[in-house]
Amino acid sequence: MNILTVSPFAEKKIKQGKQLLLAEDFPNIAENNQLVYLYSQSKEFLGTGYLSSQNKGIGWFLSPKKQQLTVTYFQGLFEKAKARRQSYYANDLTTAFRLFNQDGDDFGGLTIDLYGDYALFSWYNVFIYSLKDIIVEAFQTVFPEVLGGYEKIRFKGLDFESDHLYGQEAADTFTILENGVTYEVFLNDGLMTGIFLDQHEVRDGLVNGLALGKSVLNMFSYTAAFSVAAAMGGAVETTSVDLAKRSRELSTAHFEANGFSMENHRLVVMDVFDYFKYAKKKGLFYDLIVIDPPSFARNKKRTFSANKDYHKLIAQSLDILSEYGTIIASTNAANMTVQQFKKQLRKGLGDVSADFVNLQQLPVDFAVNPNDPTSNYLKVYTIKVNK
Repeated sequence: MNILTVSPFAEKKIKQGKQLLLAEDFPNIAENNQLVYLYSQSKEFLGTGYLSSQNKGIGWFLSPKKQQLTVTYFQGLFEKAKARRQSYYANDLTTAFRLFNQDGDDFGGLTIDLYGDYALFSWYNVFIYSLKDIIVEAFQTVFPEVLGGYEKIRFKGLDFESDHLYGQEAADTFTILENGVTYEVFLNDGLMTGIFLDQHEVRDGLVNGLALGKSVLNMFSYTAAFSVAAAMGGAVETTSVDLAKRSRELSTAHFEANGFSMENHRLVVMDVFDYFKYAKKKGLFYDLIVIDPPSFARNKKRTFSANKDYHKLIAQSLDILSEYGTIIASTNAANMTVQQFKKQLRKGLGDVSADFVNLQQLPVDFAVNPNDPTSNYLKVYTIKVNK
């Protein structure tokens, strides 16, 4: 077993309960893709971790014990994770949710989602990918009811992003239920699946009263899941805007799966900022505007960073928001704190009076590490604007 002596700063973070290991705390690391025992500079044993670069961090702390990564070890993790999610198993209105969530379930670098009868494994680094056989073996013993598995490769270096992993193969597209709403999903077509499961509580609010009788604008709509939830919740009309041409086809599939005609549901393929200008010019107004941008995006016209530019989305929303309208503002930027996000929103509101009705973060199936705020990356404010 490789031994790694950590800096006092890294030691402090580990003792605080943070599991993500950052490059800045390990400046001279040459090793990679291996299990390590971590020691302080005073030779105190801190625990077991692993090193493997991914989109955030260079590895993960796993346990204060000397730990071997066996099938039995992963079975224990999966049994605890399954027990924490029994409320979802008891809910007949939802068949898609997260089964295992990185450091929230005490093993960073791995997520597993359930889509009906199928599991979707996401591997975030080379080390976790090298363990996939024993992880899948452990998973099958704890989740024997799952018919088959798929995988997503969320690190660079392989020549594919998605594949069938084990068991029965799903249809190319099939439907799942969430809060009683039907969504069409796909598990073996790039990194996307047709829906972002971490937003299911926000969509539940739209289904259960927030959208009733309202005209809804859904910006950065992807497959218009928010719009479909709003339609199920009694919205009189929805408009979904996304720059990706494929969004039209995928969005239509969700609406049709619930028996909606597209008569009162517009799908617009356009840059969001261009649509703000278009709607203002045309004198369009909406009672409820949903804003859920990527944390960073670039197209031919502009670059968007949630940390710097979110306020512009709020400011331009005000121009087309009905009197006493509502904004649902969402970000998944892990490097933005709740306070920083709220500051961006207030900057966008300017002098306009507004009530921040509630803040929603990750739902309980997306278990978080309570000792690391960046683990709870989702931040969604519902704002009632008094104008």
